[in-house]
Amino acid sequence: MSEYDYDLVIIGSGPSGRSAAIQAGKLKRRVLVIDRKDRLGGVSVHTGTIPSKTLRETVLNLSGWRERSFYGRSYRVKDQISAEDLKARLHMTLDYEVDVLEHQFNRNHVETLNGKAKFVGPHEIEVATEAGDTTRITAAKFLIGTGTKTYRPDYVPFNGKTVVDGDEFLEMEEIPRSLIVIGAGVIGVEYATMFSALDVRVTLIEPRDTFLDFIDRTLIQDFTHQIRENGVDLRLGSAVEQIEDAGSHIEVTLENGRHVRGEMLLFAAGRMGATDALNLKAVGVETDHRGRINVDRKSYQTSVPHIYAAGDVIGHPSLASTSLQQGRVAACHALDTQSLPESPWFPYGIYSVPEMSTCGMSEEELKEREIPYEVGVARFRETSRGHIMGLEHGMLKMLFSLKTRRVLGVQIVGEGATELIHIAQAVLNLKGTVDYFVQNTFNYPTLAEAYKIAGLDAFNRMPIPEEFKVKKSAPKAKAAKADKPAEDKKDKA
Repeated sequence: MSEYDYDLVIIGSGPSGRSAAIQAGKLKRRVLVIDRKDRLGGVSVHTGTIPSKTLRETVLNLSGWRERSFYGRSYRVKDQISAEDLKARLHMTLDYEVDVLEHQFNRNHVETLNGKAKFVGPHEIEVATEAGDTTRITAAKFLIGTGTKTYRPDYVPFNGKTVVDGDEFLEMEEIPRSLIVIGAGVIGVEYATMFSALDVRVTLIEPRDTFLDFIDRTLIQDFTHQIRENGVDLRLGSAVEQIEDAGSHIEVTLENGRHVRGEMLLFAAGRMGATDALNLKAVGVETDHRGRINVDRKSYQTSVPHIYAAGDVIGHPSLASTSLQQGRVAACHALDTQSLPESPWFPYGIYSVPEMSTCGMSEEELKEREIPYEVGVARFRETSRGHIMGLEHGMLKMLFSLKTRRVLGVQIVGEGATELIHIAQAVLNLKGTVDYFVQNTFNYPTLAEAYKIAGLDAFNRMPIPEEFKVKKSAPKAKAAKADKPAEDKKDKA
């Protein structure tokens, strides 16, 4: 690798690029991270994962959402909360994230460069900086971690203020009284339910008859009931025919003839791989119709052996957590270093209000595969901790194999779902069974106790294993009564 400027050049400083760079630095290789933004972190830090989750926590704290079951809906009112209040905590969090990332790069001797990169040869890229300068860099291996960008169709009249995409939404100048969200994917559902918690009138439009299809249907039914109860007007099977910016309001015409009005519109119907500026044709790397790169899912190698890709740019599952793993594995493979394989089960987390999180298979998957199973369910209101927290909703659902008793999937909706799911992830990856939840003690009172309740719910309906059955011993023969000595009989006589 000494003939090149670097052993590994990483394009993009999001979760996959970040973990790959740190791993390469720890292996004492020459590594360079290139990012088009003037601050490191990528979409995850600046417009995606971290901002949206920070916004959610800010909304729940300032609105008093968690206390409303005790003190009523007027405990804190929306009029006291401004857009600046929401953004203040956001900027503090982002500054901290960037500071930590820069420190990690410096500590591991990772070099960085701001600019737009594109391939000009198999082992060479050209980087154009904001100052107008260009420089050419060579590397033995490359990792593409450019993530995604918002999908902006021509029929949507984006203006950056009242008609916005997911990236522009965070820059709002004031909280709208009514909000239209088009696209009931993860991003659309998260923002729609967050602003509903601020008592904003939210209409969530989804052209399909279902949404979040990778989530267990029982969970979606419970979630749908909750968000509608919280005030979200969910319009499923409603394709958009026209969007008009009327100045004082935004008007959406649906194909079924109905009209929806709102002060602001968020278009969140999909994202595309941010690969169009990389000139991938110069090196023979192909992308699909949404700009995503196909890779070998074990090594994250593209069709060109010395070029790798990881993170959202390769598509499903498009999670920051999985991107961190992918970047590390890709760096190890690129630098010929042995690495532990990724675990087969990983958690999905949707930071809506309420939260949802899943790990493993859904009930629909089990039916499709014709796997015999049993279900265990626990409601958060059944736990003492749930009563203490004032939780009126929330459930945990577990699926177990009737043949092996192993955990096959866990789905959670409600407060703390994205934290609670890691218990399920550990048991799944360790091939644990329903017996684990029955035999073990959980702290009391906690929401984690729901695992015990759901485990017992399933256990009580499942066949008892032979080794657990009480084995009845053969009855012992009664000892014959010995005849009393003759002298005793005489005495009695």
